[in-house]
Amino acid sequence: MAAIRAQIQSFLRTSDGNDGTIGAAQCGVYAFYDYDGEPIYIGQTYEGLGARIGRHLTNQRTDAVAMNVLDPFEVAEISVWPLNLASLSKDEMKAELNRAEYTLYMKVIAESSFKAVLNEKKPGVTNLIRLPEPYRGKIIPEDIFPQRKHPDVRIARRANTIAALARVISERKVTKALRTTLLTQAKRLEKLAAQRLAEFAQQPDEPDDQLESID
Repeated sequence: MAAIRAQIQSFLRTSDGNDGTIGAAQCGVYAFYDYDGEPIYIGQTYEGLGARIGRHLTNQRTDAVAMNVLDPFEVAEISVWPLNLASLSKDEMKAELNRAEYTLYMKVIAESSFKAVLNEKKPGVTNLIRLPEPYRGKIIPEDIFPQRKHPDVRIARRANTIAALARVISERKVTKALRTTLLTQAKRLEKLAAQRLAEFAQQPDEPDDQLESID
């Protein structure tokens, strides 16, 4: 929706402190977080940080969206680490980005309550590096944040994502990593559903709403 796109663009226009914006950076790594602050996806790019994030979050086709790994609806906050790699050759740039992505991966895995993210494959193991300080921002406007965060809405979305990903897996030859992602998403659904049920634990049972019968 337009308000969310505007919020994303506003975040990407954040000053980088050097007469530029974070979204204009050619190279960088990034992490997406859900409504509970849980890291759910990371990535890297050398083709423009703002453009790459925009493709992920505005339902344009990326590998993650096409494979039903990442539901843009789940993303509430973004962190980005712009990297100044202009002086490097393309091979050197890619190697440094791989190191940055692996460093970020290890960071978010340590933060995650599931010790996992939803990436369709893990970054290759490299030496760790020191990342710059990140820029982090909420991309959901305050007036629609409560509706988006509602657990019943997220449970329904998450269940649909699991079904779509399971269908992809059933129809293609896929990696073990993608099957691991399916399991992680199922654990995330289970946790959210359990938390929602616990909210009603002290309430008396009431009959579920029933659909009217059709003669």
